[in-house]
Amino acid sequence: MNKLQLIVLAVVVFLLCATPAMAQAPNTSVLSGASIGGGLGAALAIIGAGYGFGRIGSAALESMARQPEIAGRIQTAMIVIAALLEGATFFALIVCILIGGKVTSSF
Repeated sequence: MNKLQLIVLAVVVFLLCATPAMAQAPNTSVLSGASIGGGLGAALAIIGAGYGFGRIGSAALESMARQPEIAGRIQTAMIVIAALLEGATFFALIVCILIGGKVTSSF
């Protein structure tokens, strides 16, 4: 038996053994206003981030086209601003997930 077949067999055995161990009772939860608001907040954060990245990219490319001699400095500034925007977006998504994760139970 070659190594690939042995690895595939081991993965299949682990998956079959993990199924009963991971079994849980069905969750009868109800969506609350917080979870809907969290989803809408996450959607708005992603839309805003996409718009921001588009504006950063278009402005940087326009500046590089007008002054090619300082394209390196513009690209560095663009990357720094994009990283800051990504961090703020990630923070907003985490807040939305934490707010939306509070699902009320029906029992």
